[in-house]
Amino acid sequence: MYDILAYLFETCQQYELSFDRELVAKKLTAAGFEDSDISEALTWLAGVMRGPHHMIAPLPDARTTFRAFAPKELAKLDATCRGLLLHFEQSGILTPQTREHVIERALAASGEALTLEQLKLIVLMVLWNQQTPSSRLVAEDLLSVASMRVPS
Repeated sequence: MYDILAYLFETCQQYELSFDRELVAKKLTAAGFEDSDISEALTWLAGVMRGPHHMIAPLPDARTTFRAFAPKELAKLDATCRGLLLHFEQSGILTPQTREHVIERALAASGEALTLEQLKLIVLMVLWNQQTPSSRLVAEDLLSVASMRVPS
């Protein structure tokens, strides 16, 4: 799934993902990805595009509050991953709302615990979907040469 997400970020326009899932699936098949992986990635990405519906009120600023993690979140996000989320939030890359969206999408990702590179890709996809200007600016940092092809 993560290889597909990196490929989509590199080769697709955001509007393609929103409006022409069938065309995107054909592109991915032509690029050599397996149908089951394509389906998993596009289903996961649809959750990114839907966004968090459960948040109505703004969340408190991270500088004045503490975010405790549930056991399920602790199992999926190790200390390094949680530290990265905190760093992104304190540096203004993530808002409390986008942090929660990233955590929700991290929990929806397949597998047990996420690697740091997988979490970076999830952050990037959430920012890219929100068309956050910083998403292109942090893309180089998030998707270094070493992590461009993240193991599934």
